[in-house]
Amino acid sequence: MWDISTLSAVYAITLGVGVTAALIAWRERDEPGALPLMGMFIGQCLWVTFALFDLQSGTFEGKLLWSELLWIGVVVIPVCWLLFSLEYTGRDQFVRPRYILVLSVVPAITVVLAVTSRSHDLLYTSSELVMYQGQTFLNRSIGPWIWVIMGYTYLLGVLGSIPLLDFIRCESTMFRGQSGAILLGTLAPWVSNALFLGGVISIPAFDPTPIAFSVSGIAYLGAVTRFQLFSTTPSAGQHARRLFIDQLQEGVVVIDDHGFVVDVNDSAREIFGVGEERILGDQARTLFRRCDTAERDDVHSSGKTIYSPHTETLYDITRTEISDSHDRRVGMIFSFHDVGDHVRNQQRHEVLNRLFRHNIRTETNLILSHAELLESDPDTGDPATIKRGAYRIEDTAEKARTILDVFERGRTRDTAADLSMLLSRCVDLTAARYPTATIESDPVPDGVYVSEVLETVFLNVLDNAVDHNDDSNPHVWVTVETDEETVTVEFADDGPGIDDYERSVIERGTENSLQHSSGLGLWLIKWGTEIADGTVTFRENDPTGTVLTITVPTVDPAAKMGTDLERLLEP
Repeated sequence: MWDISTLSAVYAITLGVGVTAALIAWRERDEPGALPLMGMFIGQCLWVTFALFDLQSGTFEGKLLWSELLWIGVVVIPVCWLLFSLEYTGRDQFVRPRYILVLSVVPAITVVLAVTSRSHDLLYTSSELVMYQGQTFLNRSIGPWIWVIMGYTYLLGVLGSIPLLDFIRCESTMFRGQSGAILLGTLAPWVSNALFLGGVISIPAFDPTPIAFSVSGIAYLGAVTRFQLFSTTPSAGQHARRLFIDQLQEGVVVIDDHGFVVDVNDSAREIFGVGEERILGDQARTLFRRCDTAERDDVHSSGKTIYSPHTETLYDITRTEISDSHDRRVGMIFSFHDVGDHVRNQQRHEVLNRLFRHNIRTETNLILSHAELLESDPDTGDPATIKRGAYRIEDTAEKARTILDVFERGRTRDTAADLSMLLSRCVDLTAARYPTATIESDPVPDGVYVSEVLETVFLNVLDNAVDHNDDSNPHVWVTVETDEETVTVEFADDGPGIDDYERSVIERGTENSLQHSSGLGLWLIKWGTEIADGTVTFRENDPTGTVLTITVPTVDPAAKMGTDLERLLEP
């Protein structure tokens, strides 16, 4: 019954099935999991081939040699199985050279121990030839390392099976069939090998695992042909979920029920300034301490708000509980929604509202008072005061119109402007308006482009620097520094400077009835720079005056312009 020719034929058929499966996997090598699956088939083929040579060999030395070499195929299979499972289910972030190297340490040690097994007792303690029904088999008593490699093999087998078990219960018949066939094909050799190691097989020294590979090959071929294993895989769904979270503009932090971080997307990394640092497994409170809590006087704010010094903006926090199928809480998702634009718009509304309620009303009352005095007694009223008040109202209205124009530009993608031409135009216009002023500007490198909204900003900076200078010959110095991504324009004047109170109101970003600035000029500069995604800073000049620094990103002049709806149509 157990003659060599029959067993050899079975081994040959098993080898043919394995080679066919390996060739199919190679043909589909660009598909997720195809290469690891091919590696597993190659490992099975090596195991079957060397087992066949062992079976055919009639000498003790020959059987020793082939029994040692077949370990190459034995140790390849579990590693490739786990790698296949990870790629197939979309967890290929773990299929990296460093992880593969770690997984291969125990198998590599095993191969070394196998080819040197005659000089130690770690793998086998003894070897002898035994006869069964007229056939010669090599019987080797197992050593302690056998249990190490077997335990490692079954551990990788279980770890690789866990992701696939999820798809046994999924709604897709295709994925259920694929996973079921793959698990069946993997289970057959495991069971046969476990029966061999447990001494259940009645044939002494005969491991039927290579024969069980025929079941594996047929099951895998069924997965390919019947359930389209390489035509459709669940890896796309896993990647889509990961991509969806990573591409969210909102920051997302997932923590478990014990307060440890288990997932975080790229936006959250920017919010908390952690970059590529490894934060998974850290306490969430440690991560959250990297930002500051903030209070918002906003009736629309439904939860906590934090301020990130890393992105310099405010975020509303939404907390969502995660429950398992038994309705037990297993963690929480924290979403961080950027409310910086909303808060800035609210602050701008407060400033403009205060302006029209306070400044214009004050000027109007002044004009009416002097007009009434002139009406009752021409000698008591002051026409010059009425005239100055009217000019101030006109100037405020003009700045308000300019601000509205800047806001409108912020709603669309602004035009890119050559910085050299833009700055030169601003200097020339200011010099023409103030002939006694001296404005010195450094040359600007060619090919530097910025948002065109900065023309309004620069004009107001120069206008403020000259108009508020009491000297008969005011001076303004303009310097420009550029790098690969940003440009910094510095305006220095020799005027009286901006007092600390005015500066603090602008830097705080809002006004109230007790604390407000004297006009719209500085607000226009601040808001216009923010719309260009830049920042404004102030410092005192030496010996007198102010140094105002504007830093903005450079822009691509070839970028398409258009409204938000038009940008949605771009490829």
